[in-house]
Amino acid sequence: MAEEGRGDRVVDLLSLTRDELERLVRAWGAPRYRADQIWHWLYRQGAQDPQAMANLPATLRQRLAAETIVGGLEPLQQIDSEDGLTHKVLFGLADGAAIEAVLMHYGDEDEPGERHTVCVSSQVGCPIGCAFCATGQQGRRRDLTPGEISAQVLHFERTLRAAGAHVTNVVFMGMGEPLLNREAVWRAIRNLNDADGLRLGARRFTISTAGVVPGVLAMAAELHGVGLAVSLHAPDDALRDTLVPLNRRYPLKELLAACQQYVASTGRRVTMEYTLIDGVNDTDRHARRTAELLSGLMCHVNVIPLNPTAGCAYEPSPPARVARFAQGLQRAGVPVTIRQRRGVDVQAGCGQLCGQYVADVPR
Repeated sequence: MAEEGRGDRVVDLLSLTRDELERLVRAWGAPRYRADQIWHWLYRQGAQDPQAMANLPATLRQRLAAETIVGGLEPLQQIDSEDGLTHKVLFGLADGAAIEAVLMHYGDEDEPGERHTVCVSSQVGCPIGCAFCATGQQGRRRDLTPGEISAQVLHFERTLRAAGAHVTNVVFMGMGEPLLNREAVWRAIRNLNDADGLRLGARRFTISTAGVVPGVLAMAAELHGVGLAVSLHAPDDALRDTLVPLNRRYPLKELLAACQQYVASTGRRVTMEYTLIDGVNDTDRHARRTAELLSGLMCHVNVIPLNPTAGCAYEPSPPARVARFAQGLQRAGVPVTIRQRRGVDVQAGCGQLCGQYVADVPR
């Protein structure tokens, strides 16, 4: 797969499947096992420079250096939250665009040991246009390649390995709508899931969508084990049309039917994300209608106060109303969690990523 904007002869190694990598090296006259060695260097050793692949012959290393790239991302800026639990990196792309990805550290009594979750981007910008999302306010510039997606994860994997840890989870909750870039997202997941690569189990991945129904149905059919999160934000079409414009194309009835198909096919519950906006979608009535909407669906609701973004007139619901909304769902028998807000102080929270340099924050 040629890298976008780099010419037909430049191949991104991270965008290739194992079979494609094997065909490439065999076309160059090298034996098949060289592909296994390269794959090991890419995903197990985190190599970025072919010259570091010491067990390859010099001629093969030189050709790789001349005709391939590894992901094509350049870290431009890292900012760390005050509590040290969130790290956001701005990456420059080969065509001059930029994206952001986030590493978050977790640990709790229910899951002993630390979890290290990478929140990746799947597009430059986003076409959905949610009014309270900084990415959505930009519009879509282009899709990311599989290599650009995988490279975000591998960047943080290298950082964690230096500290004796590893990436444990990957969530597609960064910039873009992942189910509108399905081929690249699927390929990145399968490469990162490979038993001879990073070896991240399918259940360690979660794809978040604003409600792309064909994509949800494709997940049900093709990506068993991968988690599904849906950005709900409203219990009726009239309000959701305003908050999530994609709802006009895929209304709630169609979306919930697709979620039911996902549950039936995978046996996994759906996570419903509900951003609480002061005076907009956070009343007792909204809680009741949300519970009615989700009745009969195996799901869990994450509620979170709106994160501030430039140019957004909405305000987050106050803590007391957040708690009351969650209690309303609980009383109706809907499993619910008030989600931890991570990285809000460095604009790394949900809806805050915008792919731009951030000034006056801790480095």
